[in-house]
Amino acid sequence: MTDLPEAVRALLDGPNYAHVATVLPDGAPHSVPVWIGLEGDRIAFLTGPGSRKARNLDRDPRVAISITAHDDPFTMATIRGHVADRIGGDGAWAIIDRISRKYTGQPYHIRTGRVVFLIDHEHARADKFG
Repeated sequence: MTDLPEAVRALLDGPNYAHVATVLPDGAPHSVPVWIGLEGDRIAFLTGPGSRKARNLDRDPRVAISITAHDDPFTMATIRGHVADRIGGDGAWAIIDRISRKYTGQPYHIRTGRVVFLIDHEHARADKFG
């Protein structure tokens, strides 16, 4: 894992929506929007432990992420990587609340049934078009 480019890090630090793509059991892609953030040099997002993306990542740790700047849709990043860790319990809630505050200004409103996936990136690139 190399350092994340600063332009990618800036998009992950901001209240920008990302799309996480995982691999379904039949090999087809599965993409969903998520709240996203950084935990050190790892990319973090939350989900339900039994969600389709969680089940996909438990089976196949590969992930692709796209993120677009909320205030400038011509600024975006693409990331490919793999699951480095899955966190539950109190450790997950600390991360989840940090991510939620970035988007809503409040701790996460659902207090049950969430886990955090931490992603190590293998490729990360930001671009600005237009």
